[in-house]
Amino acid sequence: MDESDARKTRNICILAHVDHGKTTLADHLIASSGGGVLHPKLAGKLRFMDYLDEEQRRAITMKSSSIALQYKDYSINLIDSPGHMDFCSEVSTAARLSDGALVLVDAVEGVHIQTHAVLRQSWIEKLTPCLVINKIDRLIYELKMSPMEAYNRLLRIVHEVNGIVSTYKSEKYLSDVDSLLAGPSEKIGDENLEFIEDDEEDTFQPQKGNVAFTCALDGWGFGISQFAEFWAKNLQVGTAKKLSVDKLQKLLWGPHYLISKDKIVGKKEVANVSNARPMFVQFVLEPLWKIYQAALEDGDKGVVEKLIKKFNLSIPPRELQNKDPKVVVQSVMSHWLPLSDAILLMVVKCTPDPVSAQSFRLSRLLPKRDVLRNEVDLSVLAEADNVRKSVEACDSSHEAPCVAFVSKMFSVPMKMLPQRGSHGEILNNYTEKGESDECFLAFARIFSGVLYSGQRVFVLSALYDPLKSDSMQKHIQEAELHSLYLMMGQGLKPVASAKAGNIVAIRGLGQHILKSATLSSTRNCWPFSSMVFQVSPTLRVAIEPSDPSDMGALMKGLRLLNRADPFVEVTVSSRGENVLAAAGEVHLERCIKDLKERFAKVRLEVSPPLVSYKETIEDETCNALENLKLLSGSLDFVEKTTPNGRCVIRVQVMRLPSMVTKVLDESVDLLGNIFGGHAIKILETQRSSISEDENPVEAFKRRLMGALESHISSGNDNDKDWEEKCRAKWQKFLQRMWALGPGRLGANILFTPDFKRNNTDGSVLVRGSAHVSKRLGFVENSSDGNSNGDTAVESSSEVTQAPTMFTEAESLESTIVSGFQLATAAGPLCDEPMWGLAFIVEAYISPLAGQSDDPESLRQSEQYGIFSGQVMTAVKDACRAAVLQKKPRLVEAMYFCELNTPTEYLGPMYAVLARRRARILKEEMQEGSSLFIVHAYLPVSESFGFADELRRWTSGAASALLVLSHWEELPEDPFFVPKTEEEIEEFGDGSSVLPNTARKLIDAVRRRKGLPVEDKVVQHATKQRTLGRNV
Repeated sequence: MDESDARKTRNICILAHVDHGKTTLADHLIASSGGGVLHPKLAGKLRFMDYLDEEQRRAITMKSSSIALQYKDYSINLIDSPGHMDFCSEVSTAARLSDGALVLVDAVEGVHIQTHAVLRQSWIEKLTPCLVINKIDRLIYELKMSPMEAYNRLLRIVHEVNGIVSTYKSEKYLSDVDSLLAGPSEKIGDENLEFIEDDEEDTFQPQKGNVAFTCALDGWGFGISQFAEFWAKNLQVGTAKKLSVDKLQKLLWGPHYLISKDKIVGKKEVANVSNARPMFVQFVLEPLWKIYQAALEDGDKGVVEKLIKKFNLSIPPRELQNKDPKVVVQSVMSHWLPLSDAILLMVVKCTPDPVSAQSFRLSRLLPKRDVLRNEVDLSVLAEADNVRKSVEACDSSHEAPCVAFVSKMFSVPMKMLPQRGSHGEILNNYTEKGESDECFLAFARIFSGVLYSGQRVFVLSALYDPLKSDSMQKHIQEAELHSLYLMMGQGLKPVASAKAGNIVAIRGLGQHILKSATLSSTRNCWPFSSMVFQVSPTLRVAIEPSDPSDMGALMKGLRLLNRADPFVEVTVSSRGENVLAAAGEVHLERCIKDLKERFAKVRLEVSPPLVSYKETIEDETCNALENLKLLSGSLDFVEKTTPNGRCVIRVQVMRLPSMVTKVLDESVDLLGNIFGGHAIKILETQRSSISEDENPVEAFKRRLMGALESHISSGNDNDKDWEEKCRAKWQKFLQRMWALGPGRLGANILFTPDFKRNNTDGSVLVRGSAHVSKRLGFVENSSDGNSNGDTAVESSSEVTQAPTMFTEAESLESTIVSGFQLATAAGPLCDEPMWGLAFIVEAYISPLAGQSDDPESLRQSEQYGIFSGQVMTAVKDACRAAVLQKKPRLVEAMYFCELNTPTEYLGPMYAVLARRRARILKEEMQEGSSLFIVHAYLPVSESFGFADELRRWTSGAASALLVLSHWEELPEDPFFVPKTEEEIEEFGDGSSVLPNTARKLIDAVRRRKGLPVEDKVVQHATKQRTLGRNV
């Protein structure tokens, strides 16, 4: 394939909300252009791309799969993707390998939450989207709309989708403006002004040809251009010549009216005729409505026959004589307006070829790296830049470096592999050791060069850095490609080689790639950027075999499952359990089924879901400034002493503002880049409007300062003096950030102590060092110790201490941080991580009771273990005790829940939500239907079995979609004891108070973890209970 062939290639994916018609649409495209693999009569019924038994049984798509189509002289790689939120990771893998996207929207249901998600995914991956409004026929015979009402519905959908995309554009606009204002003026260039060009017009415009109106089930669809071509030949306006196709195409959408008397096309303002209709209604929708009404309601075959004669349609008489009018309409419409022609024509005209797309998408795929040229090998850098240019140009020459990206690994049974090669030779498929039943193939897109079977390539992980090749050996492997396949849905077609711009399946990488990777023919290549996932795997269960002797088979099965599913996470808990994390119930059921039947092939025991919680303290938002003053100079602290009495630990704790906590929670990816470069799976909910080239430190500082400004401005109304004091206090605290926790990236902050306060007992204060503040640029590295704590210790009195004490205090800095990390990783309520807390830890070291250089005294001081271990334990215990002292609260994860239900089932639906502690956000009736849309927040702990219960109580009429939203504090006090007169009057002395929700959740977690629980062992101690009558 030379460049002219690359120009004739298109890579597209189909994205939509669940049940909006993706796989049905794919069926019709395959039937017309798939080379005869699907008969047109079965299109829409077979669901060719859903070849898994579970997909056919549930009637939903569960994985992304590709098929190669031929349309005229164009080669089109089509990827069908799932719409269910549980399988959103498959959408990410499909979007990364595509250049364009067909975004489907149901004309009746309209834009749903997953539509927002897939539009954002296509925006992030820089895909060129086309809009397909499906199920137009339901507006006619189900909702009984008039053509004018249908036009208004379609107009609203197009505006709504455009509004969503313009929101993402405005995010980029604001982000770019911020970076331009923050950066030097000479950086303003064409790339930074790209948003101005983007924002000139709506993304989706039917008159531009990137919007299609379809009925996928009946196999018909159209774009405005098809009707423009027809009416350009048959429509004459006044005495003028016939309108051109381009002119008419622009007039067939929007407020353009044709006044029949004088044949003048005018705007609505000059159309004084009472029954004036937009030209789209008059010349597009009304003919469709006439055919449907004539066939379905009136039984008038004259209209149908006239249409057949007008367009010279060849329809078999047997189909026209069918007694079912729907069959007749389907046959006529699919011959008049073939769905595949409308969609594929739009794909060819409106989506870019690989050469154009890769130059546009390069900043997303291979973002530029800031490199100090004087510290690196320039030859390596030059080759890496050459590789980047080859990817940008989609260079398909044999001399170009070969670069491909594997978005996922997928498993196929060995018996499904082709038995013959591309030249008809018999293949020996059983080459991989230990995996005789399953074969792993890589789902890959070639971005540059040519890929051959038998070729040796380098497999690069996301952390690979070609400039540090010596320390990067674990991030690079060399592998041989065993076979290349062209994917045809479930089928695989062997090919000897494939050039840039193609999507292929690669065999031979099963032992080298876990989830995704970059393939390169050279070591000197930057890896592609990580994919963006919309949610994280939150549903966790513990798995063990029914027969303990099958543990080896289960471990092997878990390894295979972890490789085969791009989103599943397999870990071992601290108790030794094998924990499987999935995106939701449907995803989990599929994973368990695959384990039982394909990978492990053993009987399994699955635990109830393991729900994650977090721990915090009550948010006292009454006066933010008072809280800061208390934290900086209060005597309200918890004090612990080490067993040898040499170190006194004082801990103060404060709740961080909710906005700051949210920033810390959502910026895990940025903090990972800043502090450790860990491979972090970026979540859709964590991704904000950050431009590709923005410095992570600057991005985080901008987020954090924005959150603090919002917090300060919302704390007091128009009190400038108060705001300035609060801002100054926070500025001081931001210069004292010692560590983040847990895991050095969490939503808790450890501040260095205020060393200006004096103590007179001769002890030494461990002052710590503001490492986090330095890395984030709040403190200059060259500044003195009084501002950033460079000096490790400070004497609390005028007495000169022994040098050993200073050395000892300096060495305890990391110990105190470790104690803080331990405390924040396991809180006092139920050993769950802490969330949104700020700690100040003051550690005072006093000299030994005897002489400091006396060996006997030294031996006595070590009888309780190493001193650093004692300090770590004391810090951990003091932090946990401080939290318990400050009204601890449990924090639980919340789902955003979108429900659709008919009016008559609103009562049962609300009853189900009430039983599960849901909080209703809004409820509104869907325009043009009897469905209600209800938005609610639902605790994750209450979501298991929610969909089944909802279907049971509403007779299957209600449906729900759950998306992980946020963390929310439970307002209930788990240690509630009646204190006020009203409480004592209501609950008595407290002995009969039932455990509240927070306490029940805490006790359930403690039982699961084997921690002590305060339970009444004896329920009825006053007498022996018996069922006998005569006692």
